[in-house]
Amino acid sequence: MNSKLKKTLKLLLPIALGVFLVWYLYSSTTSEQRIEIVNHIKNANPLWISISVVIGILSHISRAIRWNYLLEPLGYKPKTSNNVFIILTAYLTNLGIPRSGEILRATALTTYEDVPFEKGFGTIVTERIVDLLMLFIIIIIALLLQTELILGFLQEQGVGLITGIIVLFIGVIGLLLMIRLIKKSTSNFAMKLKIFLKNMLDGVLSIFKMKHKWAFLFHTIFIWVAYIAMFWVVKYTIPETADLSLGSLLVAFVGGAIAMTTTNGGFIAYPAAVSKSLEIFGISIVSGNAFGWIMWISQTFMVVFFGAISFLLLPLLNRNR
Repeated sequence: MNSKLKKTLKLLLPIALGVFLVWYLYSSTTSEQRIEIVNHIKNANPLWISISVVIGILSHISRAIRWNYLLEPLGYKPKTSNNVFIILTAYLTNLGIPRSGEILRATALTTYEDVPFEKGFGTIVTERIVDLLMLFIIIIIALLLQTELILGFLQEQGVGLITGIIVLFIGVIGLLLMIRLIKKSTSNFAMKLKIFLKNMLDGVLSIFKMKHKWAFLFHTIFIWVAYIAMFWVVKYTIPETADLSLGSLLVAFVGGAIAMTTTNGGFIAYPAAVSKSLEIFGISIVSGNAFGWIMWISQTFMVVFFGAISFLLLPLLNRNR
């Protein structure tokens, strides 16, 4: 498969999934239910939505501060304000092309703070690894709190524990084989790739060289607690979800988090995943969809509004660069 075809598929597949989910959402609800969903969204208390957005902004500021703890061992300490603007701009970019924000973050850091691309990208990879670990921890907590309900639902969908282990095993073996092939190869491409990976590894390993390990841990926990808190306060916008337990919300939170990575900014996928997750706990399709849409709209508005401002301010405040 050539690179042009790969790029095309990466762009079209999320769009195709989004189109499928639009059809799924439309076909799984009646016209009356769709009207009810819209009414729930219109009548949502703006106070809770505003609190959710404020918490979201605090999480981004915390992420910007945490980023510097990874860059400091490499000999760089960018302005926190630049980090905030770069992160918000990257999130805005991700709405158009999934995962393109990581490339933009590393590029902007090179442009405005003279951090080599590979090293900056390495710290971003480290962030993603840490965040993935945090998501796994939340998944485990959700499983512990709602084990019987979740396992029963997965079995109904035809997904078993053995299937998941087999897929994970195949993935690990494939990764090890790829690393072995790169190490043995002496081609020009392989040599350049080795240099790139070495510099990137420096960024990844910066986590073990940082002076502020406890501060890094604090901000990591704060970021994910903030994500859950954003989700928690929005439950009060829908009468039927107001009394949901933490365990129930964590299951829906995980479903939404996974959906965000499958389409451009989680469009349609996020509300659908949240609604399907809440359905396990007896929440109606109307309330579940309304909850998901309110959460997605508030998050997307935050990213578009503050991301656009950051996109304009970043070059203006760094005119000398």
